[in-house]
Amino acid sequence: MRIKGTGLNRFLMAGVSLAAVTMTGVAMPVSAFAQDAASGGATALERLSVEGGKVTQKEAKGPVDGYVAKATDTGSKAAMTISEIPQSVSVIGRQELDDRGVVTKVDEALRYTPGVTSEPFGSDPDTDWYYIRGFDATQTGVFLDGLNLYSFSFGGFQTDAFMLERVEVLKGPASVLYGGSNPGGIVDLVRKRPQDEPLYYTEIGINNFGNAFFGFDANDKLNADGTINYRITGKIAGGDNYSDYSEDLRGFVMPQITYTPDDATSLTVYAIISALDQTHVGNGFLPYEGTVTSTPFGKIDRDVFPGEPDHDYGRYDQQMIGYEFEHEFDNGWKVSQNARYAHLDKKELIYYPYGWLNTTDPASDNYYKLYRVGFNHDTSADSFNIDNRAEKDFDTGPVKHSFLAGIDYKYYQIDQTQASPFWMTPATPIDPFNPIYDLPQPDNLTYRDDVTTMQQIGIYAQDQMRFGDGWLLTLNGRYDYVDIEDDAKVGTSYSTHDGALSGRAGLAYEFANGVTPYVSAATFFNPLIGTVYGGGAMKPEEGHQIEGGIKYEPTFIDGLLTASVYHIVKQNVSLTRPLDFLQEQIGEVTSTGIELEGKINLNEKWKLLASYSYNDLEVTEDLNPALIGKRPYLIPEQHAALWLDYTLTEGALEGVSIGGGLRYQGKSYADNLNTLTVPDALLADAAVRYEKDGWRASLNVANLFDKEYVKGCQGASTCGYGDQRTVTLKLSKTL
Repeated sequence: MRIKGTGLNRFLMAGVSLAAVTMTGVAMPVSAFAQDAASGGATALERLSVEGGKVTQKEAKGPVDGYVAKATDTGSKAAMTISEIPQSVSVIGRQELDDRGVVTKVDEALRYTPGVTSEPFGSDPDTDWYYIRGFDATQTGVFLDGLNLYSFSFGGFQTDAFMLERVEVLKGPASVLYGGSNPGGIVDLVRKRPQDEPLYYTEIGINNFGNAFFGFDANDKLNADGTINYRITGKIAGGDNYSDYSEDLRGFVMPQITYTPDDATSLTVYAIISALDQTHVGNGFLPYEGTVTSTPFGKIDRDVFPGEPDHDYGRYDQQMIGYEFEHEFDNGWKVSQNARYAHLDKKELIYYPYGWLNTTDPASDNYYKLYRVGFNHDTSADSFNIDNRAEKDFDTGPVKHSFLAGIDYKYYQIDQTQASPFWMTPATPIDPFNPIYDLPQPDNLTYRDDVTTMQQIGIYAQDQMRFGDGWLLTLNGRYDYVDIEDDAKVGTSYSTHDGALSGRAGLAYEFANGVTPYVSAATFFNPLIGTVYGGGAMKPEEGHQIEGGIKYEPTFIDGLLTASVYHIVKQNVSLTRPLDFLQEQIGEVTSTGIELEGKINLNEKWKLLASYSYNDLEVTEDLNPALIGKRPYLIPEQHAALWLDYTLTEGALEGVSIGGGLRYQGKSYADNLNTLTVPDALLADAAVRYEKDGWRASLNVANLFDKEYVKGCQGASTCGYGDQRTVTLKLSKTL
């Protein structure tokens, strides 16, 4: 429905000046609070102490202290400090999610993360959209606990933010760890896990559109010696959305049990059952003229519903079951195995607009009426992933090794039918300024009916070597075999069998003052489903990245500051021929940029987030010579964000917290020729909370001043408004 495209622009180093301003904004409060701490006015929080570069899985996957995560396993498949990973990594922890008022949609969690364009079409309740370093990660770059939630077409799984402990973003290629995936990076969703200490939590809330929610989270021991712990997390939510006539009802339950008979062994078994029933929102398919610019009748209202409210529907049902096992032997070897099976059923019917019918003849009945297309699909998807790893630390002379090797397997099958009127025969047009519904619509005819199966098996190894009192060398290698089979009842059947090598080499030096400069190079591949002009299946996209940066973990305050520059080349890009709409893989795209991020727990009262990113995309090879050197539509060149949170810890207002943030998105283009510009936008967010005796009341406002802006356009007929002012009131209790 939304066709991913290309078309890129030149790298403008003017963004570096704004980067310097952003870093200055971070450095000034850090310096001020450092002086305050030195004089005894502030309390420095405890830093993560690491012996020999090793941290535990609980530190890498568990709760984040304030806003500052120090450890992760997303960038290495082994628990490490973030500074040790030779690529940029961002982590959003549970407290940050709660403080910023992220209730349901995971893509909202990444609004303050550099290098990530989330919600590029505006709010979309049934899909979380992510672009990382300019490349679409929505289908191939989403993971849950390190296992790929691969999706194709409409066979995509969705995760509720309430079930998560962390949201982690590894920037740049991840093929060397996870096989075929998005070259710009991946989003790893880390679920809540059973903990040692009892926890009983409930929350209830509602937003200004009338969408309410109730959630619960219970964690405790099941036996007297504490070797068996359980956790069950659930939520139900529903009500109206911001578009006229749009509504939804959704929910999930996630039970888990962890068995730890001794310090060396752990087994966790979990299940997730979730569902959504909705009438779609009207956003995302609106024309450039009428959203970015005005028509003779003004702009289309953000609340308009251009579909058919009595016929529109969308429903999915998801089930997942999985386990995580690890055991450490007496000889120092540790083995781990993670596995998950997931099933999805999804059905939708929608009437969506696709541009204006007539904008030249005011006497016509169709003057400034929207062309509409009817569409429905019936999709079933099955996914199975298993990852087996072995780890060991050992020395060879003066070199200390942290060695990891493994083999993983991914299976994904989608059975789908899609239907529209013959050759996109328009549905009854609609006037967005005075919509009239329930007029006759043409029948939909099936144009696609097929079963597509992808299987991938990969063998990988990683060696992280320490030497010379501070040097850190990371070497990765991986080989994958990918098999894709498509059995089409309506359409074209095909099959493909490909092998691919991936590699990564990173070099860093850890200074005693917490500064770690690094440089790395990595290759990637990304399998594509479909056929090409002349017959045969598509080849995987391939390419490489070079990245360099600095990670700084101050010794005088609890924080992590990172800066990185990168250059990505993506080859075998699929391009659509203008005459017959078939695919040719002669495209090449480059992505070059800079990212800055600071996360600081200044003291027990103050917490700070700051980020800036500049991303240049450029088409270097294309079927259309006019697009070479251009920038793609949809993705802004620049993002910047700042969030400051303050908690009163004494006096009559003890327990009151206030927070506020600014989000900036730079200009983008609505067409590949770069003739239509989407203006930049600056948004404000705010929060106020009160906590006492386990009770917490919070009020969050996103887009505080209700700025009307267009989030992005993927062509002149597919624009989406950004988030409206959303006020969320929540009351919670923790025992």
